[in-house]
Amino acid sequence: MRNKKWLALSGVALLATAACGGNEESSSSSEGSSSSDAKKEVTFVSATDLPQLDPTLTTDSTSIIVTNNVFEGLYRLDENNQPTPGIAEDVEVSEDGLTYTFKLRDANWSDGSPITAEDFVYSWKRALNPETGAEYAYILQDLKNANSILAGEAAIDDLGVKAVDEKTLEVQLEAPAPYFLGLTGFPTYMPQKQEFVEEQGEAFASAVDKTLYNGPYVLESWQDNTGWVYKKNPEYWDADNVKMETINVKVVKDVSTGVNLFESGEADYTLLSSEFVPQFQDSEEFKTRADARINFLRFNQKNEALQNVHIREALAKGFDKQGVTDVILTDGSQPANFIVAKDFTYTSDGADFREKYPDLLSYNVDEAKAAWEKGLSELGVETVELEFLSRDEEAFKKVNEFIKGELEKNLPGLTLNIKQQPFKNFLELEGAGDYDVSAAGWGPDYQDPMTYLDMWVTDGPFNRMAYSNDEYDKLVQAAKKEADEMKRWETMQEAERILLEEDFAIAPIYQKGEAYLERSNIENMYRHPFGADASFKWLDVN
Repeated sequence: MRNKKWLALSGVALLATAACGGNEESSSSSEGSSSSDAKKEVTFVSATDLPQLDPTLTTDSTSIIVTNNVFEGLYRLDENNQPTPGIAEDVEVSEDGLTYTFKLRDANWSDGSPITAEDFVYSWKRALNPETGAEYAYILQDLKNANSILAGEAAIDDLGVKAVDEKTLEVQLEAPAPYFLGLTGFPTYMPQKQEFVEEQGEAFASAVDKTLYNGPYVLESWQDNTGWVYKKNPEYWDADNVKMETINVKVVKDVSTGVNLFESGEADYTLLSSEFVPQFQDSEEFKTRADARINFLRFNQKNEALQNVHIREALAKGFDKQGVTDVILTDGSQPANFIVAKDFTYTSDGADFREKYPDLLSYNVDEAKAAWEKGLSELGVETVELEFLSRDEEAFKKVNEFIKGELEKNLPGLTLNIKQQPFKNFLELEGAGDYDVSAAGWGPDYQDPMTYLDMWVTDGPFNRMAYSNDEYDKLVQAAKKEADEMKRWETMQEAERILLEEDFAIAPIYQKGEAYLERSNIENMYRHPFGADASFKWLDVN
């Protein structure tokens, strides 16, 4: 986030007659672009730009939303967040849960050429090729031999996937994965046409005409810092059920500007910040939704001060999370003292993952001050100055300025220098580890606690902060191999406890909620708590 997804939507102004937790746009009549029965067009406002169009390289929530709507994997999520057939017409699963045999439907790329099983084989192997540089390659780890390939211990051709024929794809897993069908809708699992990718070379997916699409929409245009436009894909296998002709997305970082566009009829969807909630909360176009995205602080242990566990503890406990959610955001977000979201994953008997440890890392100013003094003493210093990396959207600015004020007030000798960056630059700096403290977000890629936990393993692609704990690594790896549901659950719960309660590796801030304006005539805008935040396939306006 998904940085996704939920990484989140991570600061995206979601939908608007078909917009998503990412960014969206335009409209022209005073009643809104969706007011015309003859013209199926809507405009969404997005707080962030679109950083990436190559599904293999996509990591952020905005790009994941876009790829979900212009590409399609074997399955995609439906209105109930259940996997529904996409390019796969059906699937047979072996009795031991290790072999999936997908029968592909007759479907075409946007250039009219047929989609084949080999397109999936090529795409998945491309993601695992280290020369590609896919940070999300690890999400293929359920495939047989994928981890060995990532470790350099097996050849790419040993991957457990093969094209039996043009319309039959056989996939072998390392262990049963009940969430696997839903995972096949994630961008890294989407097919790619080898001939086209290689013909484009480094230019592949750098522009709308350097990409082949196989989803409900194609991109007609895409301008940095301006927006993009979806158009219905006439080659899509289920085009008859795609109602929208055009979805405009406008990049607008200032919330008040987005509100003005909505009120003037130039936008059909826009996010709200706290100061606008009282103004619109009685309107039928005002809506809220709970999210599974967790926003948190990363502590980069490349920094000498942040290598000290007491300094990290002080920073993690030293700011009022309730103040963030109730004073700054007021959008339904809730304080988070955990990294695995609540009301997200359950055991087969209905127990929430959060029941054992509902609160692992709470605000406690007295404990924060004591840890701070101990940390300073161990470091032999009286002051600590840190760079605080932030995105430049309005909500992030306000939250991070509040946290800065709280921490500098409660921890004498601390200086936090906020470095505000556009979303794309933020991702690049964070990915390069070029920061001290980062205001980050993570949305789950699939419906399992592991989607929050395995990014903190030593040298993991989304670790991004030089954190390493051998015991944590062992627990995560053990959970991945554990077949017993309760033992697996307990192993992951202990890993989370070590991450937060012992190591203070990160500081959870809040579980995201959203307040937004959306035209009342928008129908079938499906929002998802994991994977891509929004699906526009079934979007309609009445």
